Amino acid sequence: MIAIKRGKILKELFARPGIKGYLISIDGEEARSIVYPELVGEILPGDEVLVNTTAVELQLGSGGYHYVIASLQGRNRELTPGGHIMKLRYTPMQLKVLSVEEEASPFHQVMQEADSLENTPVLVSSLHSMLLPLCLQLKEKDKELRLAYIMTDGAALPLAFSQVVDYLKREGLLQAALSVGHAFGGDLEAVNIYSGLLAARHILQADIIIVGMGPGIVGTGTKWGFTGIEQGEILNAVEALEGRPVAVPRISFADKRKRHQGISHHTLTVLSRVCRVKALVPLPLLEEEKMDFLWTQIREAGLLDKYHFIVENEPGILDLLNNSSFKASTMGRGVEEEKEFFLALGAAAQAALRLYQQD
Repeated sequence: MIAIKRGKILKELFARPGIKGYLISIDGEEARSIVYPELVGEILPGDEVLVNTTAVELQLGSGGYHYVIASLQGRNRELTPGGHIMKLRYTPMQLKVLSVEEEASPFHQVMQEADSLENTPVLVSSLHSMLLPLCLQLKEKDKELRLAYIMTDGAALPLAFSQVVDYLKREGLLQAALSVGHAFGGDLEAVNIYSGLLAARHILQADIIIVGMGPGIVGTGTKWGFTGIEQGEILNAVEALEGRPVAVPRISFADKRKRHQGISHHTLTVLSRVCRVKALVPLPLLEEEKMDFLWTQIREAGLLDKYHFIVENEPGILDLLNNSSFKASTMGRGVEEEKEFFLALGAAAQAALRLYQQD
């Protein structure tokens, strides 16, 4: 179930709020490791540590990092005041947070009364690589927009793992990030997606909300076995809370896997079987042959009358991404390789902006 080895911390490689990277020695070989100080406390060069090596041994997409479980130096760490909602519950790494809903929260009264998203547009994505393009496009069109990102627990659980969120906040392209469910480390914590959405609107005063999992979607090549299936459930939640759900489609003509050609089978499964509300589904304007392919998929899946489809032409998203100091990619492919994927995100952002401007 889990591979654990002893290692020694050699030197710090990087540090961001909530996360640090270290070069470590394991069995006489150097490797990279990640430390979440909120979970394991203070780690210093020279420390002997226990390290979870599972993902690297399985050659999974963890970025080639091991994860430090604990220092063997015997340092005690006391609880900080505030909060009693547990995340990672009933695991050795369970931690307590101050959630927006609990009685000790300064926002408790707000959350008691919050019951509607008040027509706020909500972009519901299925890949973490969608976040940067959506924020860039929205802020390019309206720099005064207040954007909030809600990270679900469908992939990475520590929000600090996301380099994208750190970059967007530092650049003023994202005003705040929330972590819901068992995800943790956001500017605000919430017990579930419903209260997370309400907090984004009523506490953060977000004009547009973006929801999606952190880095590391799980897929199995089967119709139902992927964590992105949460997209449909979140769209339903947005409608239940009187928001305006916008389904961000996953579109690719570069992916060699047939099931991800055009509109990904992930998106088609969500829209055909999981989502129960008439969400807005933006499409990018592509070459005639590719547009025909998309419309054929939509008709064959029986979706044409179930959703509001809109075509947006936003080629400027490609220049925004190419000029960004944070280089965008998805599934290891860059902007030029995955042009249609990123054009779809420009279209989705523009559609959400139109909804916002209507009010």
